[in-house]
Amino acid sequence: MVADAPLRLSDTNACVDAVIERVGKNITLGLPLGLGKPVRFVNALYQRAKDDPSINLHIVTALSLLAPRGSSSLEKRFMGPFAERLYGRIPELAYARDVSANRLPDNVKVSEFFFKAGSFLNNVDQQRNYVCTNYTHAVRDLMALGVNVIGQMIAPGDGSGQVSLSSNPDLSLDLLPLMREREAEGTPVAVIGELNENLPFMGQHAAIAETSFDVLLEHQPSDYPLFSAPQMAVSPADHLIGFYASTLLRDGGTLQVGIGSLGAALVHSTIMRHKQNDDWNAVFDRLRVADRFPVATEDGGTEPFREGLYGCSEMMVDGFYYLLDAGVLTRVVYDHAGLQTLINQGDISQQVSLDTLDVLRREKLIDSPMRARDVRWLTRFGIFRDTVEFKGGRLRVGEQSLDADLDNADSREAIRTLALGDRLTGGVVMHGGFYVGPESFYQALRDLSDEDRQRICMTSVNYINHLYDHAFGTQRLKAAQRVHSRFINSAMMYTLSGAAVSDGLDDGRVVSGVGGQYNFVAMAHELPDARSILTLRSTRQSGGEAVSNIVFSYGHCTIPRHLRDIVVTEYGIADLRGQPDEQVYLRLIRIADSRFQQDLLKQAQKAGKVAPDFTLPADWCNNTPDAVRQAVTRTGDEELFPAFPFGRDFTDEELTLGKALQTLKAATSTRRGKLVTLWQALREKDEDGRYAALLQRMGLENPRGLKARLDRRLVIHGLRKLDTPSDTGSKET
Repeated sequence: MVADAPLRLSDTNACVDAVIERVGKNITLGLPLGLGKPVRFVNALYQRAKDDPSINLHIVTALSLLAPRGSSSLEKRFMGPFAERLYGRIPELAYARDVSANRLPDNVKVSEFFFKAGSFLNNVDQQRNYVCTNYTHAVRDLMALGVNVIGQMIAPGDGSGQVSLSSNPDLSLDLLPLMREREAEGTPVAVIGELNENLPFMGQHAAIAETSFDVLLEHQPSDYPLFSAPQMAVSPADHLIGFYASTLLRDGGTLQVGIGSLGAALVHSTIMRHKQNDDWNAVFDRLRVADRFPVATEDGGTEPFREGLYGCSEMMVDGFYYLLDAGVLTRVVYDHAGLQTLINQGDISQQVSLDTLDVLRREKLIDSPMRARDVRWLTRFGIFRDTVEFKGGRLRVGEQSLDADLDNADSREAIRTLALGDRLTGGVVMHGGFYVGPESFYQALRDLSDEDRQRICMTSVNYINHLYDHAFGTQRLKAAQRVHSRFINSAMMYTLSGAAVSDGLDDGRVVSGVGGQYNFVAMAHELPDARSILTLRSTRQSGGEAVSNIVFSYGHCTIPRHLRDIVVTEYGIADLRGQPDEQVYLRLIRIADSRFQQDLLKQAQKAGKVAPDFTLPADWCNNTPDAVRQAVTRTGDEELFPAFPFGRDFTDEELTLGKALQTLKAATSTRRGKLVTLWQALREKDEDGRYAALLQRMGLENPRGLKARLDRRLVIHGLRKLDTPSDTGSKET
């Protein structure tokens, strides 16, 4: 069983020794998703397994983060300095790099239930070892795989005996008790916490006792910065998707959103709606959203967020901090279903008064005369001041003794003046399961005031992703908190019948993972007034050609068609819930790229899903990239939809080079394109030194060797294409 105090060690090898002493050499190591991996401990354990073939190590986790390196020589030249700047002081996950390079030793296996999108499409071992599971079932499946060691990076406390799971209480809060049950049944286990001063201390559910751990690894001089996810550019198409999604948000509602540029675009437009409402409404009117997509006015809104939003998202993306800072994330929820229901109904407000007590009594949440349990409950939510006690059947406030009878006029006045608080307390505006983001986001979390920190509750993913959860609450509580929920997630493709493709390909290869998407989509159909919103770009580039992401059919799906709801592309909103198949097909064709609409219609008509005499209305047929660019630039303010709405990690030079490399990549996506590009590049020179600084950034100012000289000419060619009006006019930034 766990000791009264954890073993405190400063040496990673001693920590590995302690683990082997406890559980032996057959180790199944469970690690948190994303940020919370204890890199020093994991690297030491992995190195020990590499050195000792008698150790059998199975690592079970998700989203093992690595600094980008690039594949081609040009990408490596571009990414090298950038990665050094962002990640140079962060120790690399050694097993993850070896997984990427296909060089794991025979006695080590790595299984993940969520990949960084597209990272292992061609990695046979990882495709074979992938564990397909809903996020809410991950703890169950970890236990089924025989996990006997848990390792996690944690934030140190203030000496009070608590530490914080901070970035990753998502699975750990549910996993740790099960590990102790396994231990009580006779299976040795080890729970390792690696302290890191750079990890923000998050309270609420994330704060747990040090004694939850068997070993604490603590060596402050080797504490490393947190792995950051750099801010990515938001394209015009992304911005329009985010804008359309922001029209579907209901003031006083609930928001879940995922990572990436589509999430950033949504957050940006949501803040614009709140703080620049006239500008936002001008775009709303120009796009004719109300006329073309009535669901926006039926289920969404156009006004600023006076009641505010409440965040409930498995991933607390940095966007939630921006919403908090902008005054949007302000709707407070409480962990009592009865109290929350009364707030929702408007029967009580945040302001405390004697009426508050009368309503609570009417609803039988308290008694009169009040008892000790009533006083504790009222104090917990700030209805009574924390100086109020219950002794001898009376209320005690300092030296004052008050009658606890709410029917007594004198008692009521005394309670009003001496016992009542000012406002409800103890509520939160955000429930999150894990977080990953840019360094500026981590610093913002470290700098939070105590009050704002307490309004964020990092907690179990089962609380967030699932309505039925015995550990933290009931369906009634969650339903009361999650009014007007908007669960916004992204998809790769969408079929005309209403199925979403988000995690894999039809040849069986896994792109990323199901994660929590299925849970949120299903929850949207179970909660009153909730909507599932799946966002996707209407097209992608494949082999140098544009390909539609809205397809007639596909041989794999993540979300089945019977859970179809709302779909958003840069061309608008398709409200599919409760619609017959013909309307579903047509509404999706309406928001497809016009280059593919006619073919999609023909396939639908051939299948008998759309009437054979239907023709595309004229106002459906302007779904083009040029129309998207015009929509975000005809605003009267060029910065209304900026490429980097929340800052950026790339320098100006890197942005220019990145665009040039993207241009080259697109131009060389076919065999013919490669030959043409190479032939053109061979004639390129920078005789006037126009690109000298950019070439120096790529380490190509004085190239040596044939390959380096060719790389220099390719970069010049890519930069020159950016400067050519006919090219720049055809590209999205």
